[in-house]
Amino acid sequence: MAAPKGSKQPLSSDTSAALSSMWKSYVQNTPDRLKFIDAFLVFTMLSGIMQFVYCVLVTNFPFNAFLAGFASCVGQFVLTASLRAQVNPENRSEFKDVSPER
Repeated sequence: MAAPKGSKQPLSSDTSAALSSMWKSYVQNTPDRLKFIDAFLVFTMLSGIMQFVYCVLVTNFPFNAFLAGFASCVGQFVLTASLRAQVNPENRSEFKDVSPER
């Protein structure tokens, strides 16, 4: 049994309202230092995705070069995500030994 066409509109509007609310909250409540780290995380993720897509669609001839580039993107993403967790002011109680200069 198919859902009526009118029922898709509220779901789409609910989704867009939730996403816009989430974005406004992120912009207002996230410190600039974390936004900068988040931007770098997005760049690193897109770089890894582009390398993977290139390997799948074009060629993987120097396969070890692809592995090195992709693995470095994954490693850099993981280490930067760890840095973001340590720098986040909400996690200060978990990382007591980390200096604020980090």
